[in-house]
Amino acid sequence: MRILLLGEYSNVHATLAEGLRALGHKVTVASNGDFWKDYPRDIDLARTPNHWGGIRLMAKVASLLPRFRNYDVVQLINPMFLELKAQRLSPIYRYLRKHNKKMFLGAFGMDYYWVNECTTRKHLRYSDFNIGSQLRTNPEAVKEQEDWLGTEKERLNRLIADDCDGIIAGLYEYWTCYEPNFPEKTTYIPFPIKPATNIATDNHQKVRIFIGINRERSAYKGTDIMLEAAQEVLRRYPEHMELVIAESVPFSKYTLMMDTSDAILDQLYAYTPSMNSLEALKKGIICIGGGEPENYQIINETELRPIINVEPTKESVIKEMEQLVLHPERIPQLRQQSIEYINRHHDYLKVAQRYLDFWNSR
Repeated sequence: MRILLLGEYSNVHATLAEGLRALGHKVTVASNGDFWKDYPRDIDLARTPNHWGGIRLMAKVASLLPRFRNYDVVQLINPMFLELKAQRLSPIYRYLRKHNKKMFLGAFGMDYYWVNECTTRKHLRYSDFNIGSQLRTNPEAVKEQEDWLGTEKERLNRLIADDCDGIIAGLYEYWTCYEPNFPEKTTYIPFPIKPATNIATDNHQKVRIFIGINRERSAYKGTDIMLEAAQEVLRRYPEHMELVIAESVPFSKYTLMMDTSDAILDQLYAYTPSMNSLEALKKGIICIGGGEPENYQIINETELRPIINVEPTKESVIKEMEQLVLHPERIPQLRQQSIEYINRHHDYLKVAQRYLDFWNSR
């Protein structure tokens, strides 16, 4: 098959492409590399950060469109698959639809259905937008609501979701937002992860906990609460715990700091582990974050429980961290289960085959 993967989130398309190529398919990844993360791609579609950036990108895309024809499958990472305004993307989508065999939409992150379902139906116990029946009012959540509800972005998302051949959700949460609206064309496929080349080793005198800080999205993702909880546990048990904080450091240093830790704190409001958590789990680094029962149910996992699940409260994070810090004998088993969890459900070759099966079924 000839496959075009358009756009990038957290290395999903680049990793998927590696799996598909290993299975014998011809794949082109065209993206901006997910901004500063600069993930690999075959065609660079990054927008220069100046007044003329949008015009230059639009001109580049126009020149590339003839090359984006005659693919068996085109998959978009998101309705906003390029760094252009939504009204500019509608005709580009229609062109791709006209000149390729099948079109698929990824439900991998922020979009209209995620924002709308969590804001109106509030079907999840907690999310980026609600805690129970109460809406969250932090500035980041409000901004996303303003961006996606009743806007050109909503109209673009609706157009693509209605028209495309299939929708692939990468997390349980996103699946719950699309499946009720598009039950005939929505599926869940776990994110693809390449096997680890280095496995973390447990040789610390203290339990080393890692947390990455993005100040702009700290309240939105719950990092502020997780950091407060970690600092409280550190105050209580300084002889048992070490806290490693990564803020505004180069990605290479960030990775090194994470790789030498026993556990990471990540995604307070998630039901399922993100790509960052999955990359840690494959190395045997324990994830303290999203591991709700629904996460295991959707992948039919009845044995492994590697993720230390927390509810979205400071008290819950403190409680679970204390149990790990005071009982480090749990670490070897959790490490082993973390690696096995990735091998069972996220191996990039297995995931690539699931994509092929779904694409071929449509």
